[in-house]
Amino acid sequence: MDILCVGEILVDFIGNQYGKSISKTKSFSRYLGGSTANLAVNAKRIGLDVNLVAAIGNDGLGKYLHNELVKFGLKTTHIAQLTSHPTSVIFVSRSNDTPDFLPVRGADAYIFEKLIDDKLLSNTTVFHTSCFALSKEPARSVIMRKAKQAYMRGCKLSIDINYSQKIWNDKAEAIHFIKEYCALNPLVKISADDTKRLFGNTISYEDAFSLFHSYGADTVCLTLGSKGVILAEKEKNLITKPAISVSKVIDVTGAGDAFWSGFLFGYTKNYTPEQCVSFGLELAHIKLQHVGHLPKNTNVTVPV
Repeated sequence: MDILCVGEILVDFIGNQYGKSISKTKSFSRYLGGSTANLAVNAKRIGLDVNLVAAIGNDGLGKYLHNELVKFGLKTTHIAQLTSHPTSVIFVSRSNDTPDFLPVRGADAYIFEKLIDDKLLSNTTVFHTSCFALSKEPARSVIMRKAKQAYMRGCKLSIDINYSQKIWNDKAEAIHFIKEYCALNPLVKISADDTKRLFGNTISYEDAFSLFHSYGADTVCLTLGSKGVILAEKEKNLITKPAISVSKVIDVTGAGDAFWSGFLFGYTKNYTPEQCVSFGLELAHIKLQHVGHLPKNTNVTVPV
């Protein structure tokens, strides 16, 4: 298995009115969502062997997510279906900038130990999770324990620092667990918006890189939206690459997930770091022209 994604799956209700806040959006369309679930779907669509560990409610929206996973060709063996908690949802405005969002959380946080057996950890190259997934118990403790076990088995860890106080109100607690995870030297993906939410508006990108390096993460990838990406590897020169121009942005939701699926694809194929970034940018470029996930039979050029 190339990637084991452990974390949130939920229903994205994305606004149908472009450029409107949630309060002014009149109607929404539903999509399978959640950063880790998005990454699993995208990685599957570009040919990786992927497994997803997550939790949904035993309700209509949970059934919808289950059916979507099957449609995308993902196994549902490690998806918990709970009667005690409803399926999590997020309402998202449609925008070409940082979208407005409103989370309504339920089952996503109830990932239990039995969902992640030793066979899964022994047969994966990359163990991926997110800040969202670590924001609540019992999922947090389970993911941290399993990440440490995966690390001890030689698996490379990965994390999307998709931090927001709407998701994790206690910032000091969030930083504590981010440090604990980064001590295992994961590949780190963080956006410019996430950086400001976590460390404040005045922090420089260089200082943010230094912080993550001091936590233990050697490789940090900062996504800058339309301005591209900066890759910081410890004790190496920064790699800066511009975004690929898009004539018309249809939807930005999930563009970062598309980028990171491309980056991790490159990692599993032993691409150079610069090639990983280039491949991720190509997938983000494709995603920005579609609502939802990467389209079926996404045709991408392998970097040379």
